[in-house]
Amino acid sequence: MQVVSYIAVMIGAYLVGSIPTGYLVARAKGVDIRTVGSGNIGATNVFRFLGKPAGVFVLVFDGLKGFAACAWLVDFAIRIFAAPADSGVYLRLIAGLSVVLGHNYTCWLRFKGGKGIATSAGVLAAIVPKALLIILGLWILFFALTRYVSVGSLVASFTLPFATWFTTRNWTLTLVTGAMSVLAIYKHKSNIQRLLKGTENRIGSPKKQSTS
Repeated sequence: MQVVSYIAVMIGAYLVGSIPTGYLVARAKGVDIRTVGSGNIGATNVFRFLGKPAGVFVLVFDGLKGFAACAWLVDFAIRIFAAPADSGVYLRLIAGLSVVLGHNYTCWLRFKGGKGIATSAGVLAAIVPKALLIILGLWILFFALTRYVSVGSLVASFTLPFATWFTTRNWTLTLVTGAMSVLAIYKHKSNIQRLLKGTENRIGSPKKQSTS
């Protein structure tokens, strides 16, 4: 039954993460968010083209996906499958990776999704809240200094495994958050290219329709 609980959590968390919040919110307003700005379905692109309320909604909902998968879904699975109490940590780690993969590669949009920053934050709130506070502080600092969301996200992602080790001294948690960090940085490859070219959008700058 323990193996079944792992598989169930993996599939369930992926499906929770795969809900394309930004795409659905934009569609409700008659916009295909994939065709404007960066083409990303995440909160930043929604914020830029649909305004603050829509962007905040997407940000919060995407974060809740990560938290729900690691907290509520895992607790439900433990009760349903009568999994051992000590399996909870591993189930949360499986759920964390799966929900982020679901968000980044949603099956509903041909496996093209967001960058996973908000969803990852929800995961971290459930499994390593102290590390989240550290990288959130760095995100705020670097965003305030540069007005680039991507710079804040990249710095936070790079720092995540170090913050995890510093606050937990747990190699398993550090390796899992390290994997999340690598995935987040990889998903920002287009942002890195635009930063190097000087064409990345700052928050507060005029909207750009081009995705280059």
